[in-house]
Amino acid sequence: MKKYIKHKITRLLPFAVLAVLSSSCSKDFLDSDPLSFYEPGTTFSTEAGLQATLALCDKQLRNNYIHFGYSGVSVPIGTEYLFSDMAQYGKTDTGSNIADYANTIVPTGDFRRDAGGESIYLGFMWTEAYTGIKNANTVLTYIGNVTSLSEEVKNKYIGQAYFHRAYRYLNLVYQFGDIPLITKILEVPKQSYYSTKKEAIIEMITADMEKAVEWVPEQAKIGYVGMISKGACRQLLIKCYLASGRFADAEAQANILINQSGYSLVQNTLGIFDPGGNPTAWPITRNVIWDLHRPENKVISANTEAILVAPNGGAQSFLAFSSMRIFGPNWNDANLITPDGKTAAPRFPLTDKTNYNAKYDYQRAIGRGIGTISGSYYSQHPMWVVNGVEDKVDLRHNSTVGNWVNMEDLKYAPGAGGSAAWAGQNFRMKDASGKLLAQDSIRDWFDFPHYKIFYHDVVAEANPAANDFQGATAGASAHMYIYRLAETYLLRAEARFYQGNVSGAAQDVNAVRTRAKASQMYTTVTIGDICAERGRELYMEEWRNVELKRISHCLALSGKPDEWGNTYNKDTWDKQAGKDASGGSYWWQRIVHYTLYNKYPGGISLKPGVKFYSMDKRNNYWPIPFRLAIEPNIRGQLSQNFGYDGYNAGVKVWDKWQDAVDDESKI
Repeated sequence: MKKYIKHKITRLLPFAVLAVLSSSCSKDFLDSDPLSFYEPGTTFSTEAGLQATLALCDKQLRNNYIHFGYSGVSVPIGTEYLFSDMAQYGKTDTGSNIADYANTIVPTGDFRRDAGGESIYLGFMWTEAYTGIKNANTVLTYIGNVTSLSEEVKNKYIGQAYFHRAYRYLNLVYQFGDIPLITKILEVPKQSYYSTKKEAIIEMITADMEKAVEWVPEQAKIGYVGMISKGACRQLLIKCYLASGRFADAEAQANILINQSGYSLVQNTLGIFDPGGNPTAWPITRNVIWDLHRPENKVISANTEAILVAPNGGAQSFLAFSSMRIFGPNWNDANLITPDGKTAAPRFPLTDKTNYNAKYDYQRAIGRGIGTISGSYYSQHPMWVVNGVEDKVDLRHNSTVGNWVNMEDLKYAPGAGGSAAWAGQNFRMKDASGKLLAQDSIRDWFDFPHYKIFYHDVVAEANPAANDFQGATAGASAHMYIYRLAETYLLRAEARFYQGNVSGAAQDVNAVRTRAKASQMYTTVTIGDICAERGRELYMEEWRNVELKRISHCLALSGKPDEWGNTYNKDTWDKQAGKDASGGSYWWQRIVHYTLYNKYPGGISLKPGVKFYSMDKRNNYWPIPFRLAIEPNIRGQLSQNFGYDGYNAGVKVWDKWQDAVDDESKI
């Protein structure tokens, strides 16, 4: 088994990490423990201080997917999908202005509260990213104090810090646009920042990642899964090259990662086989896709395509991921009824000896979803169409083997409010007369990739009497992919597409589809086909909103048309506002074509209390948060994004990252 890092909770002062890595390791874990309070000059004069800070950076990667204290109802990664073509906010009973983002996303919004509960995570994304940048800058600022390091070891740490800083900046520039560039730890707070052009930030982090690829060792020499390796650096460099318009360089780096770095797509079953939560109700036929996404199998040596994994498993992990609860449909809703008006799928606690029937125990089989993040119709059906065929042979969309759940695959259950007359028959959205049986098709009725959201909580499973057995129906602590080689193929497909090599791009997409045992293959591809394949392969792994914005930028730089024939200007693609269907960025066109946004301005008829889902072209970027960033910056002026209150085209913005760095030390 691969060794992997396991981090305990640590505490952080503004400029000093209160933790150092333990000097000894167990067989499979390297724990970091808080030891004492230190001054920066003392803490970071030792190699252990640098290691502790990098360990904290590693650990924080998982926070972007789940976050301690808020993982039961929603999670940060969910926000990335709400601002994309693949999902919408599903809790239609939350408020009358549900997902009215065109009007409610404003600079003066309470971004701080957005870090939890049922809110979107705009403020969290901002603060978490800059926290990671601060930690990376801590290493880069103080590493010169550690005189005992060899040049090789010193460069390794610098390269890993570059990765963490670049990873966060690349996400930030596609979430927030032009932002303040911070590259060092200052002795006193600075309140005179100006924004730096996203293109300049991309230029800087690209140069940093070129050094990181040179200096950081391969995974075999790193030893522990979860630490930054050369492969992870190369994957990020590919994205930086794409964002820079250096498409040939991106392809060359992808060639190295695919052909010369020791990685390969997993083609066969591997590791342990988890038969699922309840094979009686939902049987799993063992297959490569199911095994590839079992959390335990993400960190083993047989997994040859895992480039970067965020370790998050075992009894010591505090971050359980309620994946089935958040991303699964609310199939247990009393409003979902049988044709004779009975509850469709009553819950059967395991302790209910009278009514319990394992054949209908979907709570343990697929989880008790509440539909916070509801899959868009596009993500359920059109996204899977290739050559005019919805490919249900594709293991990622295959209900026969148990990987994918169609709502019609579930069975009506008898007893406890259910209908004996319909017991054992398949769920129905409408009865024979056309009457809706699923009263809320947004929250209660959507198909989903079971293999992605099923996390088996074996601890809760062992205690069926606890809290109506709900502990085993939400999710569990689980390792998460950050980078896989499958994405590298799709990044190379992009690079080839932008250079006009559509047949080569199709070959890369087909390599991913072949592993999934898909029945349909491409002979040529559009950028839409590549985006669709990313959605099929990387759901809940990629930052969907960020990647669509990056692709929008790349399309503008390349001059290539999208699947509808639109081309984009590199100077204006992200500076438009309004809700009309024309113009905007490529991200906007996918919103227009594939989502509910702006489709029902009078309200959703199934839920009279719900007004509508709205999005604006200006939401291509989220606003620079007023209270978190603009208000405290009393001696400078940050640039607000186009279309939001406070936007001023005349505000000073650094066009060169070198100028921003030179200005940092001026207080």
